[in-house]
Amino acid sequence: MTRVAAVDCGTNSIRLLVADYDPRTGELAELDRRMVIVRLGQGVDRTGRLAPEALERTFAACREYAEVIKEFGAEQVRFVATSASRDAENREDFVRGVMDILGVEPEVISGEQEAEFSFTGATKELAAHEHLERPFLVVDIGGGSTEFVVGDDHVRAARSVDVGCVRMTERHLVVAGAVSDPPTPAQIAAIRADIEAALDLAAESVPLAEARTLVGLAGSVTTVAGIALGLPEYLSSRIHHSRISYEQVREISERMLAATHAERAAIPVMHPGRVDVIGAGALVLLAIMERIGASEVVVSEHDILDGIAIKTAEEVEAAKRRSDLPHH
Repeated sequence: MTRVAAVDCGTNSIRLLVADYDPRTGELAELDRRMVIVRLGQGVDRTGRLAPEALERTFAACREYAEVIKEFGAEQVRFVATSASRDAENREDFVRGVMDILGVEPEVISGEQEAEFSFTGATKELAAHEHLERPFLVVDIGGGSTEFVVGDDHVRAARSVDVGCVRMTERHLVVAGAVSDPPTPAQIAAIRADIEAALDLAAESVPLAEARTLVGLAGSVTTVAGIALGLPEYLSSRIHHSRISYEQVREISERMLAATHAERAAIPVMHPGRVDVIGAGALVLLAIMERIGASEVVVSEHDILDGIAIKTAEEVEAAKRRSDLPHH
């Protein structure tokens, strides 16, 4: 077994997975998985910079994660950062802070690498499900961007587009510093127009129409699933591999966009950091399903984080094998 720690730092949340990798089966055994909503991308769309308080929230989470990683004794730690930190002017402050706390440099990965990690994490177990038709379309609806990946066993085509639940909320639903509660039809139409334009862009390089099974990842999708299942609290085991119909997604999307902050906050599965952005996130999922004519979405709790852990462990294993080779 190879023990690894993977950190995925997105626009909205930072997550940790510590797991043992079995090189014989290619399976991950999860030891610890946790998430903190840090809103690293707070205001970055507007200012082009990471806010000091957003950096401090992120570093506080990193300090907590450093303790967990030390406790489990991971052989290798990998820290991957996505959208927000890729575009910010002051990203050096972010890089320096992470290195001081965790001793590893954050890798700001390309949209293509992000796609490969997401696809590996999401489909590794699904491959065993005979009844799921291929190719898979994996959609990872993040805070700042959404990744579209089509593939069978490997990625065939991928594209990252700049529509995410936080970005859409900040761009269209914030008026005079507060989120519209609930949004107006005009605001919803503006989000919808952005999503449709992004789908046109994704379709230029990813054959969306060829997809036979839609696999949805990340908090917006898992929250919609939790609501559809009527869960009394967020239960990862129930949400993982659940299948949510188009009708359910449409109903929940409409409900979230018509609800007030208090009504959304009262939903048992709702994470407090997702209350204001779930309407936009659900709308992204709905638009994707309409575009490809999907009757359901298969929800995966395993995503980019699992993909990072698998790839990291495979690299550690390969390095071990190289060092075992006889030297001439």
